This record gives sequence, structure tokens and C-alpha cells, in this order.
Amino acid sequence: MADTTEPLNVSIVGAGIAGLAAATALRRNGHLVQIFESAETKTEIGAAIVVPLNAQRVLEYLGYKKENLKSVDLSSMVTFNAAGEGRQSFASPWIEIDGKVAVTCVRSDLHNELLRLATGSGEGPPAVLNFANEVVRCDPEEGSLTLTDGRVVQSDLILGADGISSVIRTHVLGHVQKALHSGLTNCRTLLDVAKLDAVPELSWLREGTLGPRMVIPFGVESDEYRWLFLYPCRSGELLNFIALLDDQDQANPDWHPSVTRETLLSQFAAFPSQVRKLLEMLPEELPRWQIRYVPVLPTWVKGYAALLGDAAHATLPTLGQGAAQAVEDAGALGLLLPSSTKRAEIPERLEAYQQLRKGRVERISRESYDQMTVPKERGKFSRDLEFQEYVMGYDVLAAAREVSDCEFVTKKGLN
Repeated sequence: MADTTEPLNVSIVGAGIAGLAAATALRRNGHLVQIFESAETKTEIGAAIVVPLNAQRVLEYLGYKKENLKSVDLSSMVTFNAAGEGRQSFASPWIEIDGKVAVTCVRSDLHNELLRLATGSGEGPPAVLNFANEVVRCDPEEGSLTLTDGRVVQSDLILGADGISSVIRTHVLGHVQKALHSGLTNCRTLLDVAKLDAVPELSWLREGTLGPRMVIPFGVESDEYRWLFLYPCRSGELLNFIALLDDQDQANPDWHPSVTRETLLSQFAAFPSQVRKLLEMLPEELPRWQIRYVPVLPTWVKGYAALLGDAAHATLPTLGQGAAQAVEDAGALGLLLPSSTKRAEIPERLEAYQQLRKGRVERISRESYDQMTVPKERGKFSRDLEFQEYVMGYDVLAAAREVSDCEFVTKKGLN
């Protein structure tokens, strides 16, 4: 393709949070974006999500309407030590910056808002979303994608936002890197708060405020992993229920992606009656997911292709930063690939993206792993305001602007 300052032709693989956020950032720069999604329709898995301050900063830059998330403020967390009937609790504040706090929302509400921003009316040409278009091959050096029907799509830029089982990752690395088992399983569902309020034994969900609750077994240093994490969403009308459990049977071919309520009751049998009463309110069967993570990769970029989100750095959910780091990736790419970007500059700009993002994300991923798998580290994030400041106080937009100004204007004169 010609080396001009015409809008870039961008192909994004994956229509999840990472892909839609990147599409929004790049369409705002005037680039021509198309998104390829293998599914016939895109449904976000998981019930609800934390949207921390660092992600909100980028969403504001992208033009989101916070009211569309129907969010609930997350200003503190109450942790219950479920040591038999003598349950104890302690409160941990979450950081506030410029009068703002982290929020929670239903995951599909965030996804729908990003879909609106990427494909609806707004600044720049709307992204074109192609469903049921699976990518089977990528040539990063040529900037081409091959689809299952044999079509070859030529692009100036390819972004792999295709999740934890990324196809684009294989072609960027030159080999297959599968996600690794953590040994933990995650069960999630949404519960009607009005129904919970009608049960006297569940008054502990309202103690102080209907904020996040973390229920842990026998102290944070217990080797047994049987945790519950609960928080309100959808304007406080729903309660997100998450159960995290040890699961060393994940390689078993008979492993099933669902679990019964009775099984969960047996797994939490040692917890106090107030907690077991909550479990009795669950559906008869819940979906469950194996919690996996992507190890540190040698590179995220090659030629005219780059990885972002879970394709680059799928992490454990301990810090509530998985989607937030994907949104940070998108914000950085938007500022490092402005409207004046020429095709010949893309590999160098992608290297700058990697230098800006990789070290930070790897530290967050390492902390999230340690705080889930090392007993004495568990629950640390909710109690450590200094580390919350590092994670949520970070401004990826300011950092990306500084890189762009210094590297591409002052040193290289590319802009």
C-alpha cells in the first residue's frame, strides 16, 4: 500500500471489550476500521465487572456516557472472615481520585456502550463489524488476514484482540502459546437484590452499605481457596455473585463448564449459616470457567501487527484489572497512531506501544497471580492504598502523549 498520510486501513480481530475500545480510539483519528468476529453474535461472558479509575479515564477520552453503565460506586470493601459461626468482618477503603471512585456494572452494559462508541454516530468513520468471520491466518509482515472462506484481507494495521485463545498471538510469536491453568475455577451469576433483602439471614449483605463483600475461609493465610466475592451492579438492583475455588481437575476430559447449587453448598459446608443461606438463593445450576492466564510473552508486536487485551496479557481476576488493562492498551494505541500516521511508521509506533505498556502490565499480572496463589498475599490489594494508587492512579493517556511527543516529534520528527 502507498506510503501516504491517508487514513489507515485497520483490521481488528475480536469484538470484545479490547477490540471495541481500540476501534473507538482509532476511528476517532479518522482511520478506517473493520472488526472481524468469529461468532455469529458477540455475547460478553461473565456477569459483572469492576471499572476502575484508570479505565474510566480512558473511557472518558473515548466519549462514553457513564449513565449507560448503570454503575454502582465502589468506595470500600467489607471482608468477612468466615471462621465458623464466629464470623468477623473488617472494612477496607478503596482509593478516591478527584472525587471519583471505581464502579461496578454488568459486563454487557459496558460492552454495549463500547459497541455504540465504535459503530454508532460519532467522531470519525464508524467501525464496520463483521460477524461469523473467523481468521485462520495472519501475516504480520504483509499486513494480511486470511478468513475461513479463503478471502484475504489486506490492512495497514492488524490488532489481535481475540482473547485468551488468540490466533493472532500465534502468528506474532511464530509459535503456539496456550493459556496456562491456575488451578482455580470461577462460578458467576446475578441475583435479584430485592429477593435477597426479603431474607432476614442475609442482612449482613446490607451492613453499612450494599458495597462489595469478600468472604474468605479461616483467615487470609489459609491454604484452602474457597472465596466468595459479591458486589452490586445495574443501579444496585442486582448482586454479582462470584465463587472462586481450588480445582485441580481441570485437565480431566470430563470436566464440565457448569456446577450445581448442591455442589457449591457442599464445597462451602464449613462456612457459617448466613453464607450458606446465600448459596441456597442460587439457581440450581451455574456456569463455571477455568481461570487461566497468559504467561509473559517475549513480544506483543511484529511488523504491522500487535496484540492487546487478553491476547497479550490475560491475567487472574484478583485486582479487577483484566478489562481495565485492555482499555488502557486501546487508549495508548489511539494516541500513538494519530491521523497523520503513515504506513511506514507503524512498526516503530507499535514498538513504542509495547515499550509503554508491557512492563506495567507484567507487574500487574504478577501481583494478581501472587495475590491469588500465595496465601499471605491474599486480599492485599483491597488493603493497600499505595498499590491502588499505582494501579488506578496511572494515566495512560498522559504517558502515551509524552512518548508520542518525545519520540516521534522531538527525536524523529515523524509528526
